[in-house]
Amino acid sequence: MQNLIGKKVIVRGDRSGVFFGTLAQCDNREVTLNDCRRIWYWEGAASISQIAQEGVKKPERCKFTVTVDSIVILDAIEIIPCTDQAIKSIESVKVWKI
Repeated sequence: MQNLIGKKVIVRGDRSGVFFGTLAQCDNREVTLNDCRRIWYWEGAASISQIAQEGVKKPERCKFTVTVDSIVILDAIEIIPCTDQAIKSIESVKVWKI
């Protein structure tokens, strides 16, 4: 995973959820992401694998949170590098907040 440091990735936590950000550190299941958004709900992709490859086809229906400077995820079970196409799509999703 060290070759992904500094790259945009999607991380799936066992209980914490799904996140998109720049991988800063990875130590077993403890992952630090910078400039991170939680991917709370999506439409227009069958799975997070598809999101990491293609992005979402219905960005207006997705719920991605505000960006936080840094987050430590303690239960990472999956780290998927994102393509340029996916990054553009994910970053185009408007912030979901109340």
